Amino acid sequence: QVQLVESGGGLVQAGGSLRLSCAASGTIFSPNVMGWYRQVPGKQRELVATITSGSSTNYADSVKDRFTISRDNAKNTVYLQMNSLKPEDTAVYYCNFKSTHPVTGRKYDYWGQGTQVTVSS
Repeated sequence: QVQLVESGGGLVQAGGSLRLSCAASGTIFSPNVMGWYRQVPGKQRELVATITSGSSTNYADSVKDRFTISRDNAKNTVYLQMNSLKPEDTAVYYCNFKSTHPVTGRKYDYWGQGTQVTVSS
């Protein structure tokens, strides 16, 4: 079992910045992938960015060059630095952790509770 605790959401004006953090605890296998997704009411949850335990990253086109994902493997923590925020970035942001058991091959997929990011125009 893995627990994810998010922090750092809030209200910011357009053009501003926020930094989200997500700390994972519990039984953590490597390699793994940590990431951020977001969801607005009435829409599907969408990928924002992911980072592997080897630090390979992937971004949604809508956030490239504005958001940066990073991680501290020693702390099992992933960060999302969000710059040049736009009103359309307003959403609940969810932390995600994916891994595979090194012996059984069972796949694990965990979600945080979500943190609200609101960008005012």
